[in-house]
Amino acid sequence: MRRLLLFVPVILAVVLGVVLFAGIGKDPSHLESALIGKPVPAFSLKELQNPDKQFDNQLLKGKVQLLNVWATWCPTCRAEHSMLIKISRQYGVPVIGLDYKDNRQDALAWLDELGNPYSVVLSDPEGKFGFDLGVYGAPETYVIDREGIVRFRHVGEVTPRVWQDTLEPLIQKYREAD
Repeated sequence: MRRLLLFVPVILAVVLGVVLFAGIGKDPSHLESALIGKPVPAFSLKELQNPDKQFDNQLLKGKVQLLNVWATWCPTCRAEHSMLIKISRQYGVPVIGLDYKDNRQDALAWLDELGNPYSVVLSDPEGKFGFDLGVYGAPETYVIDREGIVRFRHVGEVTPRVWQDTLEPLIQKYREAD
């Protein structure tokens, strides 16, 4: 019996090694989404800047665009903000903002301070639409095609490399699809 107990640490080490090896080389920003290839979930949300104005799924139809989930409490959102401004202004890609589980006044002050890359900013203070999207946290960015179909989900910061290697080619692909 004692000899069998000597093998327990070895067995545990082997199991741990297999688990760790399985994760090597996987992209931590790539999380599968059940929405890929499906329409954006139905929503009706107020505009951050003008709460009297409501938007629904029609906002995400008619052109290829990005949907960016952000919040003032998210340090990575601050890091990617200047890149989103560049994407919207320099590259002409419409970016819809989803202010996620945030305070309206804080979000308005943030946009005043850092600039506003968004053509529209939706307010999701309880995170209900974020939940329907399958948001794990902020930031997350979705490529939405002309029909309002989710084509790609990026979890984490949109960097120049993410833009150049992933998002820009997808935007071009879906713009050319018609």
